Amino acid sequence: MIENNMQIKKIVLCGGCFWCTEAVFKELKGITKVTSGYIGGTVPSPTYLQICSGTTGHAEGIEIEYNELVISSRDVLTVFFASHDPTTLNRQGGDAGTQYRSAIFYTTDDQKIIAEDIVSEINSGGGDKVVTELLPYETFYSAEEYHQNYYEQNKNRNPYCQVVINPKLEKLQQRFAELLKG
Repeated sequence: MIENNMQIKKIVLCGGCFWCTEAVFKELKGITKVTSGYIGGTVPSPTYLQICSGTTGHAEGIEIEYNELVISSRDVLTVFFASHDPTTLNRQGGDAGTQYRSAIFYTTDDQKIIAEDIVSEINSGGGDKVVTELLPYETFYSAEEYHQNYYEQNKNRNPYCQVVINPKLEKLQQRFAELLKG
């Protein structure tokens, strides 16, 4: 629905640590909301400690809302695939376990089709094959408050932010400058 120059869509993206993914998507114009949380598991309202055990089936992810009149679903998904390694199963860098898997939980058929197209493009490149799960949206549980806006609040205090997240943001700035907030 288009209202007041807004066409809001929602999607959940899981690309390893949600601190990293959240930091990337908060930089993009057209992103109206980013919430870190958990999706794809069997335990209702899981906690961070529960999902870290790897026994709940949840993945760390971000639920984003975006204005498609400002940023297209294709651009959102292109940035997602470029901001993590979609070819590693249950791992991103030093983070390992099913909670760090690559997954997309789509809310529209258009998002699904675009994701399938991008996966086909990547897979036709001759390298490792994409292992990203592509699933319909299901219940998303917000993570604890201290996980929200994590990078923003900890970029100068937590070495993880400097060693892992800062290089992702630098890559984003180099590759997708036209999509960044002004």
